Amino acid sequence: MSGHSKWATTKHKKAIIDSRRAKSFAKLIKNIEVAAKMGGADLSGNPTLVDAVQKAKKTSVPNDNIDRAIKRGAGLTGESIDYATIMYEGYGPNGVALLVECLTDNKNRAAAEVRTLMSRNGGTMADPGSVAYNFARKGVIVVSKTDGLTEDDVLGAVLDAGAEEVTDEGETFEVITEASDMVAARTALQEAGIDYDSADAAFVPSLKVEIDAETARKVFRLIDALEDSDDVQNIYSNFDLSAEVQAELESDE
Repeated sequence: MSGHSKWATTKHKKAIIDSRRAKSFAKLIKNIEVAAKMGGADLSGNPTLVDAVQKAKKTSVPNDNIDRAIKRGAGLTGESIDYATIMYEGYGPNGVALLVECLTDNKNRAAAEVRTLMSRNGGTMADPGSVAYNFARKGVIVVSKTDGLTEDDVLGAVLDAGAEEVTDEGETFEVITEASDMVAARTALQEAGIDYDSADAAFVPSLKVEIDAETARKVFRLIDALEDSDDVQNIYSNFDLSAEVQAELESDE
């Protein structure tokens, strides 16, 4: 989401991550299962699975859990993995646009839960297409800043691999590509000796909207509530945070 990297560095977000490790693990495992089901258990021929496994490992998901998820998803254990992806559209406080991506084995449950969470936390549901047209599916690669690594270094590594832009997000650089160019871009980073934290297909807003600290707090409360749902896999939004707003949020107790 726009503003996601800045949001992820706030004390508020760190506390949420720490308190929801089990839920985070479950969602990462679900990603691995789906990737293995779609492309098979062989990592060398399944780049989506490679990225799902890398993200899980960087979040300290145990290797045994990862291996079992790959086998389950690929059908090697006899278990049936049947998840459907559903996208819900809505607005948060002050008209902030939201796309809520669910990965669920029960569409009715997911729909009812998203509607309830939106209405209870200052959000409203929107008609299909009324929000999504403001977003485009892109590849988003997050690169941690290390000593000596510059934005120009990252741009130089990925420019010929289809990267559209590289942005400085505070503690990280974000590489934006067409979704179809993401694997080439992350491979180019690896060949240049640049490690990356994550590589995901995501919905990126065409226009970002800066919000003040009070609106941000309300939006975060809504997003936190939605993320607490087992069926909600990803949330995308068009909000952005200025350095001043981020500093104010970080000072919150």
